[in-house]
Amino acid sequence: MRRAARHARWAVGAVAAVLAACGCGGGARGAGGPDGIISSSWGDPQNPIEPANTNEVQGGKVLDMLFRGLKRYDPETGEARDMLAERIETTDSRNFTITLRPGWSFSNGEPVTARSFTDAWNYGAHIDNKQANAPFFSDIAGYEDVHPASGPARAKTMRGLVVKDDRTFTVALRDTFSTWPETLGYQAFVPLPRVFFTDHDAWLTKPVGNGPYTVESYTRGSSMKLRRWDGYPGGDKPRNGGVDLVVYTDNNSAYTDLISGHLDLLDDVPAQQLRNVKGDLGDRYINQPALIIQTLVFPLYRPEWNRPGMEKVRRGLSMAIDREEITRQIYQGTRTPAKDWTSPALTRDGGYQEVCGDACRYDPAAARRLIEEGGGLPGGRLTLTSNVDTGSHRAWMDAVCNSVNNALRRGAVCTVNPIGTFADFRNQQTQARLTGPFRSGWQADYPLIQNFLEPLYHSGGSSNYGKFRDKDFDGLVDRANRETDQPRAVQDFRATQRILAARMPAIPLWYQNGSAGYSERLFDVTLNQFSVPVYDRIKVR
Repeated sequence: MRRAARHARWAVGAVAAVLAACGCGGGARGAGGPDGIISSSWGDPQNPIEPANTNEVQGGKVLDMLFRGLKRYDPETGEARDMLAERIETTDSRNFTITLRPGWSFSNGEPVTARSFTDAWNYGAHIDNKQANAPFFSDIAGYEDVHPASGPARAKTMRGLVVKDDRTFTVALRDTFSTWPETLGYQAFVPLPRVFFTDHDAWLTKPVGNGPYTVESYTRGSSMKLRRWDGYPGGDKPRNGGVDLVVYTDNNSAYTDLISGHLDLLDDVPAQQLRNVKGDLGDRYINQPALIIQTLVFPLYRPEWNRPGMEKVRRGLSMAIDREEITRQIYQGTRTPAKDWTSPALTRDGGYQEVCGDACRYDPAAARRLIEEGGGLPGGRLTLTSNVDTGSHRAWMDAVCNSVNNALRRGAVCTVNPIGTFADFRNQQTQARLTGPFRSGWQADYPLIQNFLEPLYHSGGSSNYGKFRDKDFDGLVDRANRETDQPRAVQDFRATQRILAARMPAIPLWYQNGSAGYSERLFDVTLNQFSVPVYDRIKVR
């Protein structure tokens, strides 16, 4: 979300272990002041750092430091504010003229032009490039020619993108989409320099962007060093010298490094430490609502989970989960039982509504009845899958299975399938290789209800990994996108959630807060509404 759901988390890798042993990391012994370097925990991204191929939070953190797009979401309010866009004009919410601000360049000196955007978007959309975020360009006229549902591409570029001059291009959408400009703060829409296309392998090794930081070095599986770009023209210039992102494979080790002074910033406090964190960190602990939800997705691409009557089984399993008890025992106020498929951080005006109803309430008797009426669990068993390179994932999976087993009274029918790394889990998830319900953590790409629903549940959605299909759902989403009256659009999106409640392609588990801790070296540490640290605002003592 954010970039697909996107939640990898970490713990100490080889580099972090060396740093802890020698005390030579970016922690207490590092330089302070405006040139101070921040050391921050990180998880290895699933894919190389490409804007249109990154839809998980770890790669998204990097893109947010390396790039600026047409719009940027205000870290405090979530409002989509113009960044490189001087104007985005339309008279019909279908045809847009975009004018760029002058004076922007990439860190290699190349000017950012209209072509920097159109080339990037055409690359991201083209089927041959196999970009995970390609569906984000599907609203543009001509997408069907560069990314057909079957067969090879019929064109190299989308006809809806036309460059007028260096600072102006037009975009024609396939249909009316009144809030389309609000989506342009998402990182799939950032511009790309020519070197991305002319020397792609070199760019992947050391990405070049137009944002406030540049890449000094990158060792996959170990660390990335980002440094302030002093030539950055934006108003959000970094207040530090840079960020060292250190890969961890167990966030408990990251927490230990933070407490011992070998790490400056941890942006996902492990569940095992939540009872201790306030005593350990005091006011250096952050716990705030975020645009994040955790769900269990059913693999509807498998016939045993998608046969007639299975919607009752899926609803029954949702009612066999005691969300209140699990969030209270494990998460200590950093999770809230989910009552819909979005997030309360949207607010009710933004579309949040408790539409899941009875399907999200713990009711063992109803759970048993529905599962029996639906024909029972496939094979009489249930296996939950998640990566476990963060301690809380194994903890909640065990807790959910205990709840299901207690509710169903049939012994240990629910078991867990722990996958060691996020990258391995994501590969199995995206390749449709999972045979039972699997975790999906969704961090919104932009603060609109549409982003919680269309990518995950619309046919062909970029993160619809369970392969849910429903014509009525698709029709309501498409109608909401065409609606020029925002309250009416929100009502249509709310109606789609009633379909989700009836069919239960994914079980809402809980809303997730942003939870972070930082060292005494840092101040002015904040998280945005996506729970990502606002790195450029952090200061080093």
